[in-house]
Amino acid sequence: MSFWYDKGMAQDTNNHIQLELHVPDFAIALEFYGKLGFKKVWHRSEENNADYLVMEKDGTILNFWPGNDAVWEQSYFKNFPKDTKRGYGVEIVIPVGDIVTYYEQVKKFANVVDELRLRPWGLNDFRVEDPFGFYLRITERHDILDPNYAVPEGQDK
Repeated sequence: MSFWYDKGMAQDTNNHIQLELHVPDFAIALEFYGKLGFKKVWHRSEENNADYLVMEKDGTILNFWPGNDAVWEQSYFKNFPKDTKRGYGVEIVIPVGDIVTYYEQVKKFANVVDELRLRPWGLNDFRVEDPFGFYLRITERHDILDPNYAVPEGQDK
């Protein structure tokens, strides 16, 4: 396994999107994402399907709703079978600092679906599936706006 790492490029992209994962159980989310290093910022529980959870790790923020069976009745998602893989067609990218050490920790508890390796765009990453079926790519910190991170023509993932 070869690794490329330039500390001068270990920056994050300034991004203002809010990502909300619809999950049936906050306890599972707190345990799994807690092991990934996310901390609970706040949790609102109103017992009226308005529950909400916010977690953060090094500037990466994930929001969760509703943490109960109301997940199956959300106005858009209720149109799909309950056994539809959560997040199908979506890759959630989480940047980290020391990816080698992080990988060694994460592979002890997570379902690694693609091992740590150097990618054609010059970054090391690995992929896991969370307990709900969301697909997570854990990657080295970088600025995605820098075109040097584009896949070179003629190469693919």
